[in-house]
Amino acid sequence: MTSADPVLHQFRLGSPWQAVDPFLFVAHHDDAYPQGTADLGPDAALAGRPLGRDFGHPSGWNMYHGQTVPGFPQHPHRGFETVTYVRRGTVDHADSLGATARYGDGDTQWLTTGRGVSHSEMFPLLNRDRPNPLDLFQIWLNLPAASKSADPHFAMLWNEQTPRLNRTDEGGRESVVTVIAGAIDGVAPLAPPPESWAADSDADLAIWHLDLTPDARLPLPAAGGPDTNRVLYVYEGSDVRIGADTIGTGTGVVLDPTAAVTLTAGAGGIRILLLQGRPIGEPVAQHGPFVMNDEAGLVAAFDDYRRTGFGGWPWQADGPVHPADAGRFARHPDGRVDSPA
Repeated sequence: MTSADPVLHQFRLGSPWQAVDPFLFVAHHDDAYPQGTADLGPDAALAGRPLGRDFGHPSGWNMYHGQTVPGFPQHPHRGFETVTYVRRGTVDHADSLGATARYGDGDTQWLTTGRGVSHSEMFPLLNRDRPNPLDLFQIWLNLPAASKSADPHFAMLWNEQTPRLNRTDEGGRESVVTVIAGAIDGVAPLAPPPESWAADSDADLAIWHLDLTPDARLPLPAAGGPDTNRVLYVYEGSDVRIGADTIGTGTGVVLDPTAAVTLTAGAGGIRILLLQGRPIGEPVAQHGPFVMNDEAGLVAAFDDYRRTGFGGWPWQADGPVHPADAGRFARHPDGRVDSPA
């Protein structure tokens, strides 16, 4: 590399993907689920799977912690945010705040866990006559110490309302940038939760999904400052050229934040998740689902959860799912219900 090379570092994508401050964790769930049953589970034999902890990806899909329906029954979090962007498939959400939702196919759920919340994320297989592919990203975004005790906040960013930048290059080739957080070329995102690091005007935070057709060229402006961390997760397609570097799929790329770059897709097109943000720069103490600043904070988190259950669990099942015909909706903790426009 030369000093002018915008690619500072490359790494292979593992499971989960490597994250950089202010992000903590990046998981890509890509499951080729078969057709579903009347119980919204997979119409396939489950014998031999370690139900309750099925992460082996046999036959191209997982049950995760689900027993009948794939997914993650109730579990607690404190001290950070989950941002769940679903490209394909369906998620049924329930939490200890009393919120519940069905979302997917381009929707994003943004949950500030703050001082503590329990939630479940189940993947109902709604189609009984065809496969049920699931493709989603769950991103853990840290909270600064001042916000770790904030009230939890549940938000839905519906696909129909999510801004997108549509770009056509000089050769007529198209790219689409889905703008979940952080403005790009005048396209502003929907508002993040109020206590989020993304709500700080100096955080320079962005979550963009980039979809380039074959050979398309997409310019990216420089980030907001030299202290920003900017990472590309090149996860699907053929390859992408950045300056003199050709990056294959399954690769993470740390970019120079001060450099404006042009991405050029290979012959198979490319899909990329971009995460950037100014580091929070505080100590991180993490144990499982709790992320605090020190060991004392973790001890307090476990004590509070054992004592209060973060508000208790108001649902009859650990992993509740909605009827197959429920459609996409969100019922908020205050009882307000909304759905896509």
